[in-house]
Amino acid sequence: MRTILIIGAGRSASSLIKYLLDKSNEENLKIHVGDINLENAKKLINNHPNGEAFILDIFDESARQKAIKNASIVISMLPARFHLNVAKDCVAFSKSLVTASYISDELMALDEEVKAKGLVFMNEIGLDPGIDHMSAMQVIDRIRDRGAELILFESFTGGLVAPESDDNLWHYKFTWNPRNVVVAGQGGAAKFIQEGQYKYIPYHRLFRRTEFLEVEGYGKFEALANRDSLKYRSIYGLDNIPTLYRGTIRRVGYSRAWNIFVQLGVTDDSYIMENTETMSYRSFINSFLPYSPTDSVELKLRHYLRIEQDDIIWDKLLELDIFNPNKIVGLKDATPAQVLQKILMDKWTLQETDKDMIVMYHKFGYKIDGEKRQIDSKMVVIGDDQTYTAMAKTVGLPVAMATLHILNKKIKTPGVQLPISKEVYTPILKELEDYGVVFKEETLPYLGYNHLNL
Repeated sequence: MRTILIIGAGRSASSLIKYLLDKSNEENLKIHVGDINLENAKKLINNHPNGEAFILDIFDESARQKAIKNASIVISMLPARFHLNVAKDCVAFSKSLVTASYISDELMALDEEVKAKGLVFMNEIGLDPGIDHMSAMQVIDRIRDRGAELILFESFTGGLVAPESDDNLWHYKFTWNPRNVVVAGQGGAAKFIQEGQYKYIPYHRLFRRTEFLEVEGYGKFEALANRDSLKYRSIYGLDNIPTLYRGTIRRVGYSRAWNIFVQLGVTDDSYIMENTETMSYRSFINSFLPYSPTDSVELKLRHYLRIEQDDIIWDKLLELDIFNPNKIVGLKDATPAQVLQKILMDKWTLQETDKDMIVMYHKFGYKIDGEKRQIDSKMVVIGDDQTYTAMAKTVGLPVAMATLHILNKKIKTPGVQLPISKEVYTPILKELEDYGVVFKEETLPYLGYNHLNL
């Protein structure tokens, strides 16, 4: 039997493992799942006869190399910073590799060796990056094949709470890594190009520069700019496109409220605060406000950031219980961002019966025969439950499908790569439709980049 080694059994691995186990008899597969937490791996294998769970510490070089050497192909679901050692072992033992992570410079440096051995190292094959690449390139290639010129490309993705589980004023819950949500947008200005002009949004203005999107059946959303949209010009072959913008989707009103935290300074992750272990939530907020012998923390915050008492933002802040003097942070040597994450996890953690939702929205503007036209492409996926979430489905299924196609020699082009070729995206997007990952397209008159607030 052929052995697929999956390293890492986190939340994103559930749909990946189930897909491969479901295919294991017809495809003659053994699925080996290695994780530092044996119970996680066992739970996802669920006693399937073609699955095997085992403890794997990726820092144990001997155990890691033994597992990779005995595999037919390797999937790494580890955090991106841990892929490199796995990748080097895959080169050494001539094994193809699949990850959902962005290609690092260190990984790209292995490209010549990977090609020389005829291996496929497929990366960025999850949701974002992943489905975004494939669904965008499918339409871009189709437009180009008609002899048209791309003049606008916008792409947005959001991990959100499903409408039936949306029960807070922020219309948001953590569906993925909470830390990434808290520090989103930091580390440099957002960069994009609009009608041939380069645009930059610094972090302190990021959450006040949004645009609106409408998805039929799901209502209105807002989008804020991702950090660097410009790098996608070369990736997608759009070096001369006058407008290119990528963003993150939230429900309307989220960004204006989140901006309060940015302006207050509590999203900062660059320094450690004193006495956070015994600090109350109320004291934490007060730490960032001017001293007053008479004014309450609430009053100081409203005055400091000019929040009216009848503003919905105030209700959103109250809902998070940030002024509670009896709730203790309980984190030692924490940064402001870490404390804020702890506070938010009290309120924004998905409950057992909650479902998540993924929304993806692309806009393509093009010119053909002297006319300008536009295609809008939208995708919505709702999770099944807390194991088979929409996030796990949209991250894990493309990884699983790519792995099987590489194993079956349907994807043959060697090298360190991402899924932007027809060889990769055509069969995967088609199969994803069987699992409810469907893009609905609409052809419109060209609307252009009419988001004046950007």
